[in-house]
Amino acid sequence: MYSFLHELLADKKGGAVFSCFGGWHFFYILLAAAAAAAVLYGLRNKSADAKKNAAKTFLSIAFGLYMADFFLMPLAYGEIDIEKLPFHACTAMCAMCFLSYHSRRIGKYRSSFVMLGFISNLVYLIYPAGVMWHQVSPLSYRVVQTLLFHAAMSVYGFLFLVYERRELCLKHCRSDLAVLVGMTLWAMLGNSVYNGTSGSYSHFFNWFFVVRDPFYMLPAHIAPYVMPLLNIAAFFAAELLVSLILHFAGRKSRSA
Repeated sequence: MYSFLHELLADKKGGAVFSCFGGWHFFYILLAAAAAAAVLYGLRNKSADAKKNAAKTFLSIAFGLYMADFFLMPLAYGEIDIEKLPFHACTAMCAMCFLSYHSRRIGKYRSSFVMLGFISNLVYLIYPAGVMWHQVSPLSYRVVQTLLFHAAMSVYGFLFLVYERRELCLKHCRSDLAVLVGMTLWAMLGNSVYNGTSGSYSHFFNWFFVVRDPFYMLPAHIAPYVMPLLNIAAFFAAELLVSLILHFAGRKSRSA
């Protein structure tokens, strides 16, 4: 059974290779857009609860894909990829969004978890460099799982923000900033614990881009001090932009 599953899930090389902005990449983007459009159209006359449950379904799909991955990675790669631990915003916000439905205390920050999760997952869906670098077939488990996960989280975030009619207000801004600071500290902890060299064992991660500039514009010895603050500022600006778009779109729909 192990050999069969390993052969099925292992990286496939030697043929077509998944590439950013190639046919398969656009397929996943269109799949996410089509899913969101289908839900918006199909539930346009349904109750608010039905709409919220539809959005939550995509979160359940994403969380299921993420949890299942820890059991399937040993079959696919022979080990669990440490980088899949929830220290990136994409995976951490998936877990926090899921937990927010089961904890009243965490639930107070759900909107901010969703906002950060939506932006980070959408950015990855648009530019999935992590799977591109592996140079494997578009039908490899690594590609399919990663793109479906980010697509499901992007659709969930979009539907949640649209259906919740999130307003632009000081309360949400404070909550968004608190979640960003918490995510940054969490990523710094992960990088501090798992990065290092011991004998022949060496690992370097850049969870949430807080220890190295992903564009290599900052010197390596300066980046760990600048990137945490720069990251918070950049994501907060992006969240404000999305909030402004939602605010004006909501005003327009209400006045129509």
